[in-house]
Amino acid sequence: MEQEKLKKMIEAAKLYYLLDYSQQDIANKLEVSRPTVSRLLQQAKEEGIVEIRISDPTEDRKILSEQLEEKFGLKRALVASIPLFEDHVIKQYLGKMTADYLREIVQDGDIIGTIWGTTIYQVATHLEHKALKDVRIVQLKGGVSHSEKKTYASETLHLFGMAFDATPYQLPLPAIVDHVVVKQAIEADRHIRKLLDMGKQANIALFTVGVPRTDSLLFQLGYFTEQDMQLIADHAVGDIASRFFDKNGEICNETLNARTIGIELHELKTKDQSILIAGGLKKVEGIRGALKAQYANVLVTDQYTAKILLEQEG
Repeated sequence: MEQEKLKKMIEAAKLYYLLDYSQQDIANKLEVSRPTVSRLLQQAKEEGIVEIRISDPTEDRKILSEQLEEKFGLKRALVASIPLFEDHVIKQYLGKMTADYLREIVQDGDIIGTIWGTTIYQVATHLEHKALKDVRIVQLKGGVSHSEKKTYASETLHLFGMAFDATPYQLPLPAIVDHVVVKQAIEADRHIRKLLDMGKQANIALFTVGVPRTDSLLFQLGYFTEQDMQLIADHAVGDIASRFFDKNGEICNETLNARTIGIELHELKTKDQSILIAGGLKKVEGIRGALKAQYANVLVTDQYTAKILLEQEG
């Protein structure tokens, strides 16, 4: 190809694709006709000087979803595309995606079990109304504490109830009590037993993974002794419904677990839809542990967390 023509072809391509010049503007600048510019641009593509690549984020998310499903044996993996890898942004996007998915799957007569916290509250705030009959919403762990920190427990139940014309059932208890005998006495009450049994019967469970750090919400509610906190710090990678587990998903503090009121982790495996909603670098190890133990059959996460999980699994 003669050098002059090649030079014009490259210049036309740069002006058109990089600087957004119109073909007529390029024709004026290069002192050629507009059809000549069109031919130069077409030839630039044919010669490989210009390569057009369309990046489809939905296709990328689809691939990540399929890889997560295969790697962890999931019924469904939903991957949200987030603009910033920051906790508050992640929760908003995962909340919206989970709310849309939940609205799709909830049917008449379902029992939905939820925990409390900022992640599930984001799901609740994004729910849209769906007219249903005989749906029940029940708390899977208590939300009463000595702290003034907001758990969003009652607000979450209220919003779920409004969205699905459902009856909300709050578990008016602390998540963790001081002694095993106190827990046994509480669970012996027939009203409490009815609520706990409803949580076991729930066919849909919504939960996230907590981070075992002293600045997290759960650690600020006054539940733990110094000894509890040390055991958690030494062994736990995360918690679900205030039950702490290690990197393999095994309970890592049996004494604390025996004082915890609410759903047992192994009971999550029996749900038709056991939905784990979590993302962010701090939660990766907790997500992995929960998935390895198969506590969830549905994962809702973001594209960055998905890639890290897949890379760590090799």
